[in-house]
Amino acid sequence: MIERYSTPEMTAVWSEARKLAAWREVEVLVVEAWVRQGVAPREAAESARRTPEVDPTAWRERENVTNHDVAAFVDLLTESVGDGGEWIHYGLTSSDVLDTASGVLLKESGELLLDAVAELFAMVKERAIIYRDTPIIGRTHGIWAEPTSFGLKLANWAFEIARDHERLVDAVDGVSFGKISGAVGTYAHTPPDIERYVCSSLGLNVEPASTQVIPRDRHAHYLSVLALIGSSIERFATEIRHLQRSEVNEVRESFGGDQKGSSAMPHKRNPIASENLTGVSRLLRGYASAGLENVALWHERDISHSAVERVVLPDATIVLHYALRRMTRLVEHLVVDEERMAANLESTRGLVYSQAVLLALIDSGLTRDEAYRLVQRNAMTTWDEGGTLHDRLAADTEVKLDAAALAACFAPERALRHAQVIFERLDATGLQ
Repeated sequence: MIERYSTPEMTAVWSEARKLAAWREVEVLVVEAWVRQGVAPREAAESARRTPEVDPTAWRERENVTNHDVAAFVDLLTESVGDGGEWIHYGLTSSDVLDTASGVLLKESGELLLDAVAELFAMVKERAIIYRDTPIIGRTHGIWAEPTSFGLKLANWAFEIARDHERLVDAVDGVSFGKISGAVGTYAHTPPDIERYVCSSLGLNVEPASTQVIPRDRHAHYLSVLALIGSSIERFATEIRHLQRSEVNEVRESFGGDQKGSSAMPHKRNPIASENLTGVSRLLRGYASAGLENVALWHERDISHSAVERVVLPDATIVLHYALRRMTRLVEHLVVDEERMAANLESTRGLVYSQAVLLALIDSGLTRDEAYRLVQRNAMTTWDEGGTLHDRLAADTEVKLDAAALAACFAPERALRHAQVIFERLDATGLQ
């Protein structure tokens, strides 16, 4: 992933140095496991443990000779061990090292993502509570619907983020697996105790039935969950973009004193973070699609998945970590214009209270269709000719509601009178 859309913590997980360190740890643990089996001498494990990390530059140079990345790594590590080096990679195939080390890196990247999702949840929940009683127009199909509150919008986001966190916990568990079972997964050259020792030492689960590789449905699930989190972020970003439109202007992204919104138009304040987040979410869906394509490998394995994973696993985790961090900052510094929300609500001329009047008329004795037609006729006239829905209904002789009953239909408080239950549920919601 390009530096612009990267975070230092996640980039470090996928660095060549960290990858080679994970490979080395797998190899050293296997030697230790052979010692525990009474097969390799203790000195071999001690020598392997003392070796320095494999230098990435030297590794790349050796790969130019071997044309095989793991073979080049094994050559260098074996040379570094010296006496006892013959126990490096003993009984292993490349995928034992690659897939087990990948499980380590996926677990590490997943834990960083879980922390970032938790931070976003906490920020959105905090802001939801602040604006729980701030009325705003609810819109369906982009058209005025009924009053809601800005806090309720954010509470809806918070619950979705909590579900994303729950899904991600499951997905991280699903990729935290290793395998040391040999070329076709039969344990022909490494007994299962070797695998148990290595995976336990790394904090991984043992793949119950591998081929030469860990089944790629695990990775596809992981990438799909990352894409789903990205889709949540895009939904939130799209809402902010709509609410920042000049004609609406109810919320807007923060704008620094020296910031420039346009190279040509000095008045511009554009929702650049929200638009950026919309774009990177599209990348995540593309990575998920590639992960699904990787599930169907030939027989016990081929390497059609290899080139894909070298790109999509680092890039998907890096770009999502970036997106979560940026979304958290966006929400934290979001400018909320409560006066504009109130003014826009007033500009509806009471049309957003039409259902309240409909129900009051039904309660007064009209059939549903009679009440609907009566309110709709006055609403359409208000749309087309101006005035307010309240005043038109008050002047309509067919409306059999007294002044107090009619006025009560047009109070924002009525629309939000039961919304407290949602915030009680939010108060009780935490992340595991």
